[in-house]
Amino acid sequence: MTDGDENRRAELAAALAEVRERIAAAARAAGRDPAGVRLLAVTKTRPASDAALLTDLGMFDLAENREQEGAGKAAELAGLRPNAQVRWHLVGRLQRNKARSLARWAAEVQSVDSPRLAQALAHGVAAARAAGERSGPLDVLVQASIDGDPARGGCPIADLPALAEEITRSGDLRLRGLMAVAPLEMDPGEAFEILAGAADRLRREHPGATELSAGMSADLEQAVAHGSTCVRVGTALLGARGLASP
Repeated sequence: MTDGDENRRAELAAALAEVRERIAAAARAAGRDPAGVRLLAVTKTRPASDAALLTDLGMFDLAENREQEGAGKAAELAGLRPNAQVRWHLVGRLQRNKARSLARWAAEVQSVDSPRLAQALAHGVAAARAAGERSGPLDVLVQASIDGDPARGGCPIADLPALAEEITRSGDLRLRGLMAVAPLEMDPGEAFEILAGAADRLRREHPGATELSAGMSADLEQAVAHGSTCVRVGTALLGARGLASP
């Protein structure tokens, strides 16, 4: 390992410790077990070498925003750390024509927001399984639109039950829960309170849909206070985007 790699590893280790402590403190403040909040490291725009160093530090849940970047990075990381048991997650918007490619490398998609996308994913997973490119179903979360703005992506909260039913009809998809991003113009606590109510209603109909993915670098404390079981952190772990890794 070069001096640059050692320095970067130390930076990531310090940042990872700080984020984990933030999560633990938020969970304790909410009367929750910190073990009930999973951390996703969002590696978008960062090199596979950063992802490799994160696996060295015990981070195996990694996330990307774009299918094409994720596919390339997953392949590169497999070469850098062939023994690492990484679970790749897609947390950004997905085009239907990328479903087959995504089925080859992703363990979970957190951004399913329409029946047509769910159907495309189911077909992509079925084809990948038939070709021996994956061995099991794809875990999916429904992306909820808290404010109903279609420009942001996400399924309107009133339409969540129908979309959940579409997902559960397929043996190639496994409904895990809800994901959302707090709208910039809303107070995060208010947004996550709305999301928590939607998640409770979903769980009553689908008891296996226990995941609530909410909270990022700036608002993870508010999300954990409202029941988030998964926070998606990029900047607080890897630094501001657009800056090259050392």
